[in-house]
Amino acid sequence: MMSAAETRQEAIIVMLRDEPFLSIGTLTQKFDISVATARRDLAELEKNGLLRRTHGGAVSVSQVANDLSNALRAVSQQREKQLICKTAATMIDDGDVVLLDAGTTTLELAKLLALRQNLTFITNSADIIAEFIRHDVANFYAVGGEYAEINRSFRGNLAEQFIRQFNVDKLVLNAASIDLERGVILTGSPVNASIQRAMLEVSRRIIVVADHTKFMKSSFSVVAKIEDISTIVTNEGARSIIEASPEKLRKKFVIAQ
Repeated sequence: MMSAAETRQEAIIVMLRDEPFLSIGTLTQKFDISVATARRDLAELEKNGLLRRTHGGAVSVSQVANDLSNALRAVSQQREKQLICKTAATMIDDGDVVLLDAGTTTLELAKLLALRQNLTFITNSADIIAEFIRHDVANFYAVGGEYAEINRSFRGNLAEQFIRQFNVDKLVLNAASIDLERGVILTGSPVNASIQRAMLEVSRRIIVVADHTKFMKSSFSVVAKIEDISTIVTNEGARSIIEASPEKLRKKFVIAQ
């Protein structure tokens, strides 16, 4: 016979298969338990590697040591990415110098921005470069360096040196994952983190674009603290996770509609 705690903890794991985030409040109401009991349940489940605790609740456990391939990411959360990019596009003003990080979400944004005039672009993404050429975009700079097929980007020392020559108004950055408990933006490898940090160095405003799935996993390399990011644009699916985070982090988020 399972104990009441074991039965409850099994139910929590089942719930996390369908919910991106379970708050302490949800658990206390559903199981009619105290906050302390809910926290003990989550601590026990985390100790056994079955979930990851965050501020105010828990998410399903998933450690991502390497980025998924561009082909896999391109077909994931497409509608959410489009909504996010429509909102992010409103944050770009005429006359801006815009640095676009490599990734499938920033590619969606590039498709929108390529139709606008009076913008200057810099990018290390082979796909975004091709998109700009296809639309006869006049003012853009292509970052060179070591080519990485995993996300169809140019990176390494040469790419970082090239980026550091510019003064950028807006950086649009991809994130492999976002850890609200630690307050950090993450990516899959140190070499990716290194070029993204070079982008941060030269940019006045930093806009991270990330759908709700990026809050449900972790990654290998830290890129930046959330407190150093200007804005994080995400979709409705992340609302419950964001609302459980500290106030100083919540104000960084914009939820695309």
